[in-house]
Amino acid sequence: MSDQRPHVILFTTDQHRGDHLSIAGHPVVETPNVDAFVQRGAYFPNAYTEIPSTTGARRCLHGGQASYNCGLIGYSGLEWHEPNTLAAVLADDGYHCINVGWRNMHPRRKLYGFHTVIPHDLREGDDDYWEWLCQELGTYAHERIHGSDANGWLGRPWAYEERYHATNWTVDVTIEQIKKRDPTRPVFVWCSHLRPHSPYDPPQFFWDMYVDRELPEIPIGDWAERYNVPQPSLPRETWHGRLTDEQLQRMRAGYMACISHIDYQLGYLMERLRHELGGDVMYVFTADHGDMMGDHNLLRKSYAYEGSARIPFVVRYPGSVDAPAGTFEHPVGLQDIMPTILEATGTPIPDSVTGKSVLQAARGGPWREYFHGEHSPCYSKDNAMQYLTDGKEKYIWFPVRGEEQLFDLANDRQELHDRASDPAYADRVALWRNRLIKKLGARGDGFSDGEQLLVRRDGYGPVAE
Repeated sequence: MSDQRPHVILFTTDQHRGDHLSIAGHPVVETPNVDAFVQRGAYFPNAYTEIPSTTGARRCLHGGQASYNCGLIGYSGLEWHEPNTLAAVLADDGYHCINVGWRNMHPRRKLYGFHTVIPHDLREGDDDYWEWLCQELGTYAHERIHGSDANGWLGRPWAYEERYHATNWTVDVTIEQIKKRDPTRPVFVWCSHLRPHSPYDPPQFFWDMYVDRELPEIPIGDWAERYNVPQPSLPRETWHGRLTDEQLQRMRAGYMACISHIDYQLGYLMERLRHELGGDVMYVFTADHGDMMGDHNLLRKSYAYEGSARIPFVVRYPGSVDAPAGTFEHPVGLQDIMPTILEATGTPIPDSVTGKSVLQAARGGPWREYFHGEHSPCYSKDNAMQYLTDGKEKYIWFPVRGEEQLFDLANDRQELHDRASDPAYADRVALWRNRLIKKLGARGDGFSDGEQLLVRRDGYGPVAE
């Protein structure tokens, strides 16, 4: 007899800002398919990543763990030895577990509990998409033949037909693998997209949607002058500096277009799976971190600021789950995805999990008061940070610089004004600082002695370039 529990599709993007969904109120970006989840699901506008870069964020997601608990507080290509990954736990409970697309987990082909892994992982021999592209288009075909860098700010249209784009390939292979699944088991699929991470190279149709649009003004905070390095001469993979208006327009248009391209492919996937899997399917849409996109003269990720740390988080309930639908203001993170899925599938949640099921939040249950994130030195040792937020305020501590910031997100979501030195906010700064002192003091790893936050002038750990 077939197992009747719900199927689960974890649909992720990389470097996708939380404000770049139309349901988030973005005035230009169009994401009609993921927006519709809220009709029978939950949208969390105050979702954040524990570690705003790929490898650490994915540990938090796949282990249901906070940053310190997952064993990595920044970017590093190291093997992970957590036995209770999301896929491993579901596989042990009878699920057929499939992973297609971008991973950035190490070693690149380690299963981490999945039965099948088909990677798009940006290294010859470990990238099934690259192999397929060369089979289709010839030996010299390459994903970046157009000259846009994998960590750069150059924006331009995709060089080949739309059907050869990695976004399309990821969805096509996902559908193919689901069709070949074990029909006696429910299926858990991680469909993982590299975009809208650079290169910002959408197919022409999506490029045309945005390249001539008037885009929102880029926010530059009154504290951001330190990052104002003018063109020309900025490397294409730079993490800070002031691009020209034309460069910013192409970069941002390409980025937004990649998001809409992914959303259209999500709609195609859902249409196909309606026939393959029926109505009892849970969809979770999220990303590992955001992209600064020139905000405050910053590019790329690893920062505590909204463009980098805030992520999309939308759940569509399966038919077998009864929970209130709508928008919920609770502070949530990647560690909450694993327990959410396990609750929906009726799978016991391991003790190693620190996150909570967002179904409890939707049902009005008790929830955390605030959320914590961090990142070790990346690009520059001075950028290492710790942050706390409840979605209304955000406190940031820079352990190397010995500096702090406070943002009143309720009135200044773009973080234009640092309130850390404003006498009117002194009590709020003290409140958040003491919360971080207590949290880090309990860890005993040199960030707090339980009485004060500790400065680490020499930095800590390797600096990722």
